Amino acid sequence: MVSPTLKRNADHLSTPNSDKKKPKGGSITSFFGAPKPKPQDTQGSAGPAAPPPKPSSFNKEKWVASLTPEQRELLQLEINTLNESWLAHLKDDITTTEFLNLKRFLKKEKDNKAKVFPPEEDIYSWSHLTPLHDVKVVIVGQDPYHNDHQAHGLAFSVRPPTRAPASLLNIYKGLKKNYPDFVNPPNNGGLLTPWAERGVLMLNTCLTVRAHQAHSHGNKGWETFTQKVINLVARVRTRGVVFLAWGKPAGVRVAKIDRQKHCVLQSVHPSPLSAHGGFFENGHFKKCNDWLASRYGDDEIVDWHLVPTKAKPASLSDKENSSALANVTEGAAKVPETQCPEEEDKKAKACPADEFDDDDALEALAAVEEDI
Repeated sequence: MVSPTLKRNADHLSTPNSDKKKPKGGSITSFFGAPKPKPQDTQGSAGPAAPPPKPSSFNKEKWVASLTPEQRELLQLEINTLNESWLAHLKDDITTTEFLNLKRFLKKEKDNKAKVFPPEEDIYSWSHLTPLHDVKVVIVGQDPYHNDHQAHGLAFSVRPPTRAPASLLNIYKGLKKNYPDFVNPPNNGGLLTPWAERGVLMLNTCLTVRAHQAHSHGNKGWETFTQKVINLVARVRTRGVVFLAWGKPAGVRVAKIDRQKHCVLQSVHPSPLSAHGGFFENGHFKKCNDWLASRYGDDEIVDWHLVPTKAKPASLSDKENSSALANVTEGAAKVPETQCPEEEDKKAKACPADEFDDDDALEALAAVEEDI
């Protein structure tokens, strides 16, 4: 049974990706690969699965050579920066008329000197930090942050020294309720790349936005592409992953996910506009790990820590650090195993119809609400 702490031995966070603790019997990739065939039970537990094709089976050079000159020009970013584990499956989707029109629109934005976020080289950073064969959790976001020094290709995440926006601060509060030993990053930072490197795909519905104009690149083609990405995960990761969908727009993206194979957790969005409608009480981080533990074992739960538990956070004095870590619980009551509910958090119906909020405009409100 999963411990109520986020993850044992979390002091490994400072080690390189290759040094992560491997589950018994092989790497995370092999763990999520095809098991020996066995009957599928009625509870949707792990059954026969086909692993995604190895990147080496995709001849990228041959594919690029098959493109027209215009396609090669328009798709240069995808050719250069979309990880091959994803490109091997999405190559036909990015040569559709709709996607090429999206690229023409983005080229026009660039030619007109429009400022677009995230930086071009970061648009597909999610694909490198979380290769397809490593995905075990998907967090569905909406629009990228649209102010300077924020968006870098991962939903909800911001690079230092930018402070965590309002919605992310509320995510921290939700984590703290699930795991009392969770400690906010120094200076309330918002870099979530450790989660991405542990198999948490943080995918926005739109992958670009014009500076200071929320949802300005909506309905241009990104929604179709990112839906393909979500569908691809659901199709290929057949032993099951967890989808976290916060808010109605995210709920639409996971509406057709097979609940027998995967765990789908829905609730209101963590925005200050809606978080008090049930986000803090949804227990999604713990439910996610309970499901992963029941499906794959304790070694495959997500370590949600962003600060090594045995290291002193840089922003805290010795006295403050001792106080911050005093909430770590030992021997707390075990939470019984649960199946992922198909009708998770019906309180989500109370969420606002339009949740494409402006985190920066809400930051003052969030500061008042936060008690961290």
